[in-house]
Amino acid sequence: QVQVVESGGGLVQAGGSLRLSCAVSGNFFRINDMGWYRQAPGKQRELVATISRGGSANYADSVKGRFTISRENAKNTVYLQMNSLKPEDTAVYYCNGDVTVRTLYGTNSKGYWGQGTQVTVSS
Repeated sequence: QVQVVESGGGLVQAGGSLRLSCAVSGNFFRINDMGWYRQAPGKQRELVATISRGGSANYADSVKGRFTISRENAKNTVYLQMNSLKPEDTAVYYCNGDVTVRTLYGTNSKGYWGQGTQVTVSS
């Protein structure tokens, strides 16, 4: 069983900052890529940022230069530092971890999602 839990969302004024955290727990072998996604009302879920186990990061163009993704492998945790927030950043933010678990026949990897955390940016 693998659990993914986000925290750190809230209400902030435009130009402000928030830091999201996502912790993975349970019985698993390894966490591979981790990422943050978001879904605004009436829109599809979109990629915000991803980070490999080695620390290589990728960002959506809309957040480059404002958001920073990082991770602490020893704590099975990924972070999203969000600066210069805009009203259009308002969304539910979801964490995803590509997790490898042991099976009877070896290992298996799949993505696990958190329940989401609301970020609201007021103008």
